[in-house]
Amino acid sequence: MKVGPRNLITDVAGLRVGNAQDNALKSGCTVLVGDAPFTAAVHVMGGAPGTRETDLLAPDKLVQEVDALVLSGGSAFGLDAPSGVCDGLRAMGRGFKVGDATVPIVPGAILFDLLNGGDKSWTVNPYKSLGLAALADASQDFELGTIGAGTGATTRELKGGLGSASVVLDNGITVGALVAVNAIGSVIQDGQKHFWAAPFEVDGEFGNHGPAPMMDPLRPSQPFAPSSTNTTIAIIATDADLTQAQATRIAVAAHDGMARAIVPSHTPFDGDLVFVAATGKIPLNDPPADQLAIGHAAALCLSRAIARGIYEATAAAGDTLPTWKDKW
Repeated sequence: MKVGPRNLITDVAGLRVGNAQDNALKSGCTVLVGDAPFTAAVHVMGGAPGTRETDLLAPDKLVQEVDALVLSGGSAFGLDAPSGVCDGLRAMGRGFKVGDATVPIVPGAILFDLLNGGDKSWTVNPYKSLGLAALADASQDFELGTIGAGTGATTRELKGGLGSASVVLDNGITVGALVAVNAIGSVIQDGQKHFWAAPFEVDGEFGNHGPAPMMDPLRPSQPFAPSSTNTTIAIIATDADLTQAQATRIAVAAHDGMARAIVPSHTPFDGDLVFVAATGKIPLNDPPADQLAIGHAAALCLSRAIARGIYEATAAAGDTLPTWKDKW
């Protein structure tokens, strides 16, 4: 197993990521789009999710492939971001064919960033335009940290952000993660600079500080704020040829990576969710063993991506929390 050439989810060939944000709003959205439709699945473990078109990702549903996936800030308002992506894809002639109609299939998930110090006094919902702009921005290369859906994200004591990571398995299959980190829990150990994800770090990708020399996970440094609502939303991608049922199991396994990197995760106040995108380019030689390896890699990538999103966050006027780099 080795890190992909970009250490981004776009190391999975045929996928691109676009970001759009409004810095005054302190919010934005992120889109994952394929050169062609791809198999998609989802698993939700948080108690307060906000989603669009996720029911159709169940293995028994008619539509087995999607055109794009969207992660957005804005709480329920952000569910309009996929509408902008749909408009853009329709203009390209992309979508599910129903007679003479073309219907882009764009599931999405949102996080709560309405109390982060940004100007939320809009009269017209801005997220549809942000979705369209993110689609237009789609590329194999993209920045991490305070960008896209991670623009206004927060964690318990630090500013959140957009993270990504990848690995290439020994069998040639590539796995990548993309995540907007916006958790009630903490990504650092007991108020120290050390990330919970430190045991999984590769090549100093988030500072190379290692695990905390002393920690007491039963005594968090700050009390939790159960009146707030957050949510960490992620996408796992692979070039393996997975059915929707197999992809769903990968989404379940990937949540282990979230739990290793955020303490606590999957709370009643987080809508923690993982999508899976499978482009189907590489067949499984040994389906059970390959599926196990992909699920393990997905969890590892997600832990690393979470820490990278926090590590790369940058400060902006009006922030309610410091960045990791500013604090440490």
